[in-house]
Amino acid sequence: MGRMLLATVAAQEGALIAGGVDRADSTLIGADLGDLAGIGALGLTASSDKAALFAASDVVIDFTLAEATVEHAGLAAQSGTPLVVGTTGLGEVQLAALESAAEAACIVRAANTSLGMTLLLAVVEQVARALDEDYDIEIVEMHHRHKVDAPSGTALALGEAAAAGRNVDLDSASVRVRDGHTGPRQRGTIGFATLRGGDVTGEHSVIFAGTGERVEITHKASSRQVFAEGAVRAARWTFGKPPGLYGMRDVLGI
Repeated sequence: MGRMLLATVAAQEGALIAGGVDRADSTLIGADLGDLAGIGALGLTASSDKAALFAASDVVIDFTLAEATVEHAGLAAQSGTPLVVGTTGLGEVQLAALESAAEAACIVRAANTSLGMTLLLAVVEQVARALDEDYDIEIVEMHHRHKVDAPSGTALALGEAAAAGRNVDLDSASVRVRDGHTGPRQRGTIGFATLRGGDVTGEHSVIFAGTGERVEITHKASSRQVFAEGAVRAARWTFGKPPGLYGMRDVLGI
């Protein structure tokens, strides 16, 4: 994603790459960012100096790990530099760090930065609001074998959208695992199924299963490019925005 973000920014008219960082022990430190992205040398090298990156940037895009995102949120708050966070697998501690940083900087946080998924989230909330508990909600997601968190951040975001439509708390309504003799499905719950394998970029389906009919809404990403393009769009949107915690629906105005 880092390489793809570099290439996407470089291809945007009116956008310039200010720098890029990696872990201090990374073998990529010192490598030319353009060479890493496959777009030719830029004269900018990968660094581990995160504070310097925030100082040099109008906005920073973060697709890293939960622990690093907390540090980046703190740097955004200190510098007032907007931050776009596409990192998934964030827990309560990391989300609280983003909320705190949003008091001093514009923070856009999205479990999935694709524009199509942003629209899907809005649609799922509307459908869940329109169809009552006679329609069971199941969320199915599949990703490549290397993904480390499950369910995916996007699947959880879809669950939150469905829960918002039903006006229920997702934590109390969700069913994450079924194994053995589970008994009949409880009315009003939101089920999750997680699949892992191959090189699948990301597939998500929300199923509203009623008696005699079933509504299925699906999004399939065939390239990570859609995430990069959405993240860059969010980055450009942050210009001039006041501090606060925003999402991709704010970026698209829906």
